[in-house]
Amino acid sequence: MTFKHSKEFTIGLSVIIAMVVLYFGIEFLKGNNIFKPANYYTATYTDVAGLAQSAPVNLNGYKVGLVNSIQYDYEHPGHVIVELSLDKELRLPEGTQAVLVTDMLGTASISLNMGTSTNMLESGAELPGINTPGLMGNITDELLPSVASMVPKIDSLITSLNTLVSDPAIKSSLDNIDATMLNLKNGSSNLATVMNRMPGIANDAAATVSNFRTMSTSLVSISGDLSEVSAKLKDMPLDATVQNLYATSQSLNDLIKKLNEPNSTLGRLINDETLYRNLSNASASLDSLLIDVKKNPKRYISIKLL
Repeated sequence: MTFKHSKEFTIGLSVIIAMVVLYFGIEFLKGNNIFKPANYYTATYTDVAGLAQSAPVNLNGYKVGLVNSIQYDYEHPGHVIVELSLDKELRLPEGTQAVLVTDMLGTASISLNMGTSTNMLESGAELPGINTPGLMGNITDELLPSVASMVPKIDSLITSLNTLVSDPAIKSSLDNIDATMLNLKNGSSNLATVMNRMPGIANDAAATVSNFRTMSTSLVSISGDLSEVSAKLKDMPLDATVQNLYATSQSLNDLIKKLNEPNSTLGRLINDETLYRNLSNASASLDSLLIDVKKNPKRYISIKLL
């Protein structure tokens, strides 16, 4: 016997299968594993900003479950009931807290603070819900009051700065600083020029040192010669030489005195004008005689041939 499916049965079965697949897909995307057994706990908060369904539940940084549902507690206005789905193997001791933590981006999660009791909570028990201020909460509660108290001081500081900046002495100091910086720039440029000339100066200095060394050698040689001359002068009979020079100078003085005396023989030879003229005439006559002898030698010299 062959069982025949009607078109309506096939369509209905396809719709059911599609709905089942869609359900499991949605639960999978939410992070729920309906095939994995879990324990459920609840926690109540006054503010769940940033917390979403399927948000992670962490224990020491490790994910041990997720937020299964979030519902407003209409019987107790101002409170929100959060249901937690935790791993079946996880046992929570009494005193365990469910702390709502908000990160820098505003995303919230649940962190479990394990209690120290030896008694374990049953599935479905309620955990104390703790709200911790996030980054923006800390800014609002701690930073903003500090900033508000600093505003008057900042205003006073700005006023003082404006007064200080408008002081003519500050402008004069700034001008002086500019001039100083310009002088420093010029000095740096001059120093760079000097540094560029340093190799030539160093070469000149080396040449000068070499010349000094040569001069030093020459001075040493001259010093040796002077020492030798000094030794020779020391050995010479300087006293006798000086006495001879003194006697010679005395003789010269006596001779000069005699030449200057008109009655002495030498004085007459030097100072007698008549003698000078006679000698001059004799010299002229002798010169004429020599000239005549050269012109007429036969007049004075006769040569006789035998």
